[in-house]
Amino acid sequence: MAIAEIAFFGPSQGGDSQSPETVSRPSSARYQARARYRADVCVARDVVRHLVEWFPDFLKAGAGVGLPKGPSVDDDPVAAWTAHRDGVQALLDDPATAHALLTNPHIGEIPLDRAVDRFHTTDVFMHTWDLARATGQDEHLDPAKCAQLLDGMLPLDDVLRASGQYGPRVEVPESADVRTRLLAFIGREP
Repeated sequence: MAIAEIAFFGPSQGGDSQSPETVSRPSSARYQARARYRADVCVARDVVRHLVEWFPDFLKAGAGVGLPKGPSVDDDPVAAWTAHRDGVQALLDDPATAHALLTNPHIGEIPLDRAVDRFHTTDVFMHTWDLARATGQDEHLDPAKCAQLLDGMLPLDDVLRASGQYGPRVEVPESADVRTRLLAFIGREP
């Protein structure tokens, strides 16, 4: 299993390069991991912060596994992501991971590699759109993965909303493409 490469800050489709600071809008509110937001007003650095900060605690609490700590997202978001990504990849490459379990009061006991895939990889996938939107890059998401996620999440609508991890669902036409429907389901305004 490999962690996908994600270009957080790099050339946009127009060939320009943007830093995390340039994606903040004058009237923007800071990204809140547990609150509804529009990606065009979030600060990309905060999305990276969310991705690199919640998962190590989840692993430590549920499996007793620690990930190496990288530099501060404030100092170097790309290096922070790289250190995090490499740590997760090393965990997946470790033969002991195949036999390790993660225990959580909300999900029970699950093989550690499946927990990485189910929670971390999915979170990275969905936040890829946020980062692409915030940095002016290609916002394409794989339609098959979008459909898989949406099909799995729809029956859990009430549970997901009650968790505080997702904002209110945004209404879109039923005829909207699957990416738009997934983004609207998780509270984005595509």
